[in-house]
Amino acid sequence: MYSHIQLGARDVARLAAFYDAVLGALGMVRMPFEDDGGPPGEGWHTPGQRWPQFFVQQPINGLPATWGNGVQVSFAAGSRAQVDAAWQAALALGAADEGAPGLRPQYSPDYYGAYCRDPEGNKLCFVHADDL
Repeated sequence: MYSHIQLGARDVARLAAFYDAVLGALGMVRMPFEDDGGPPGEGWHTPGQRWPQFFVQQPINGLPATWGNGVQVSFAAGSRAQVDAAWQAALALGAADEGAPGLRPQYSPDYYGAYCRDPEGNKLCFVHADDL
């Protein structure tokens, strides 16, 4: 299990609006802003749980944010309907389609996933499986 994932952001406000809708479809909410002296950013979590967390933030080193080739962030969904809703919200807000929702039996018989790239090119997956 991870504690948090952080992606670099060139346009924090745009990505915050994107992830509000996409992660909202998975039951996550934006956390209250805490100024820790670092660069601008936003974070999300599941209500009632401190961890795991997801963040978008301008890079602390001041260099431009870029997507990672071969990097994918995968979000567990509570149902196939949540996979569909998150993927549809993402595409409606400018994500690039990387694979429509559906079963992927090459991974496991119950693996239901969808793939896209956020507006800044980060690859995302939304997945539901019986034991997630």
